[in-house]
Amino acid sequence: MAQAKEDEGQAPTSTRTMWKGAISFGLVHIPVGLYSATLSSGIDFDWLDKRSMEPVGYKRVNKVTGKEIATADIVKGIEYEDGHYVVLTPEEIAAAYPRITQTIEIETFLDADEIPFVYLERPYYTAPLKRGEKVYALLREALRQSNKVGVAKVVIQTKQHLAVLIPCGRALILNLLRWGGEIRSFEQLNLPPLDAKAAGIKPAEMDMALQLIDDMTQPWDADAFRNSFAQEIHKLVETKVASGETAAVVKVDSGKESAPAGADVLDLTALLKRSLGGKGGASAKGQAASVTPLPSSARKAAAKKAPAKKKAPAKKAATKKATTAKAATAKAPARRAA
Repeated sequence: MAQAKEDEGQAPTSTRTMWKGAISFGLVHIPVGLYSATLSSGIDFDWLDKRSMEPVGYKRVNKVTGKEIATADIVKGIEYEDGHYVVLTPEEIAAAYPRITQTIEIETFLDADEIPFVYLERPYYTAPLKRGEKVYALLREALRQSNKVGVAKVVIQTKQHLAVLIPCGRALILNLLRWGGEIRSFEQLNLPPLDAKAAGIKPAEMDMALQLIDDMTQPWDADAFRNSFAQEIHKLVETKVASGETAAVVKVDSGKESAPAGADVLDLTALLKRSLGGKGGASAKGQAASVTPLPSSARKAAAKKAPAKKKAPAKKAATKKATTAKAATAKAPARRAA
């Protein structure tokens, strides 16, 4: 009953593993899988051709001429000043990609309330793999009792992220963070002073504001906050389906990439002792497997550069050979007669 109450008002659990690897701190590796912790409640409208009810895609169009461009004629550039670009090759871009280490590498621990909410970007659940339950629980409980969180770096789908590992109930949540420098400063905004007296707030006004906040305070209930626009659209869709106002649209299949393999569990007690001895940093980093991926754009460019080998169909080759032999036979008697 307690678990049912805990899940009330939440979306179904995602059991599809998005990423496999290990949480690393010191010499300790905890094999984990990464799972989506959110479900979008927004509405995605697909473009359809009203004449045939076929899906409509996006075109790559030259913004000056208005003409469509082939993928092979598109290059990537960075604007360094107004109207002037530096063009980068697929190989140069591939070399700049971070190495995939399959490791959530904790670099430091902080007090749980030190990271401002504005840096939080997207949460994921982690779950132990390959008999890693005990060491997973150890890290979770240690973070809970110390009121700490782990700040880590992780590469997901060739993109490097800053993240924070947070204990939440029975799970360790990996919440992606925005990088330093991505949050804009508010210093240039016209904001009132931080102190209440300096901001001109009277004691009576503060008392009434505190009383109002206290009257409106209630326990957190996620089910009480829903996307009303999405609900109205879903009701409209259900009404149209019930009345038969539907259209058949051709589906376009998309491929799915398989998740890479995870890491093995090492002896916990020995690794903790060695990590406390100050030998953890370099050794732990050295244990993580790495591979540098080649982006799809680079693979396509390489494929286009390779010359295509043309082979004549077997039937045409045989016909040509037979015709040549027939012509030679016809000419031979003519020479003998002469």
